Amino acid sequence: MNKNKRSEFLIKPFLKRNNYRAIFQLIITIVPIIFLWLIISKIIFSSLPQLTIGLLLIPILFLLTLLSSRTFSLMHDCGHNSLFEKRYLNNLFGFFLGLLNGIPHKPWANDHAFHHRNNGNWEIYKGPVDVLSLEDYEDLNKRQKLIYKISRHWLMLLPGGFFYLVIKARLGLVLIIFNFIKSLMKESFLKIKKRNYLELLNIQSRIKPPFSDYGNNFDELFDLIANNVIVISGWVIMCKWLGTTFFLTFYSLVLTFSAAIFITIFFVQHNYENAYASNTKNWDIVEGAIAGSSNLDIPNWLNWFLADISFHSIHHLSERIPNYNLRACHKANLHLLQKSKVLKLSDFPNCFKYIIWDSKNENLIPID
Repeated sequence: MNKNKRSEFLIKPFLKRNNYRAIFQLIITIVPIIFLWLIISKIIFSSLPQLTIGLLLIPILFLLTLLSSRTFSLMHDCGHNSLFEKRYLNNLFGFFLGLLNGIPHKPWANDHAFHHRNNGNWEIYKGPVDVLSLEDYEDLNKRQKLIYKISRHWLMLLPGGFFYLVIKARLGLVLIIFNFIKSLMKESFLKIKKRNYLELLNIQSRIKPPFSDYGNNFDELFDLIANNVIVISGWVIMCKWLGTTFFLTFYSLVLTFSAAIFITIFFVQHNYENAYASNTKNWDIVEGAIAGSSNLDIPNWLNWFLADISFHSIHHLSERIPNYNLRACHKANLHLLQKSKVLKLSDFPNCFKYIIWDSKNENLIPID
């Protein structure tokens, strides 16, 4: 089968970024979020019956969840330096959008860039849920296999989403601080005794990130600290305004469901039947983009909340294409995307079976 070359695709006309379009996208996303929280305050402080209040909050929860997913998608564009024309604007607004979801933008963007550099090479990048190779899976005992199956079941999207947005960045900072203090106390006496005073200032050697995408360098550490300080301060303010129990419960639900949505989207766009799953020796980055990234045939209203990330093959072919140009670029290159997988919403459940990488046959296989 002939392989497509990147030069065959019409990409350049769609790379142009537009600050006005970017700002407009932010406005029509952020303003409704603010408006909905104001409505929430009116509802919960009203004299309406509790049942009525609960019923009124359900559609708001639904809308805030979808809007939260959209802010994450726009943050994702900023991470690729593709939303605004200038990098500093992408960094600035990426940081801001990260605050809304409680996730540090810089560490996330760096980790996501690794995914793009290696998409389709399952020997290096193990997918969004870090799947095992068939050999590694067969080496597990029965108990370990059961844990593996449970941990990657679609029902884990909810606790996984809660951990990903609500807990992970907070726990990450706590563990980094703990490791830093532990290392400082352990090494200080020895270095002072040996008069290696300058080595006491070697802060970076004591930063041991508990997660692959947090705290790997000073930029990431600064983003992690700033994110936590501002996010937690915001939580305190919101708790004083709306009540601690209500806000933490409602906000956690929004982030949990939102994370479940974009984790699902990310998963099905790379884990599916006959997905390109090469080893390093045979890997081709263009094949990884086209045959290793599915495109989603979903309703346009849902595409809007996902900032058109459904057109994923083109996105992987060139991550610098702004979301507002992805659809047009996809259509312009449709004749070259014959090998790309198209999934409907009804296909999503089947994708969660493909959590084993068969390295010998270079494909993803369903679990027993």
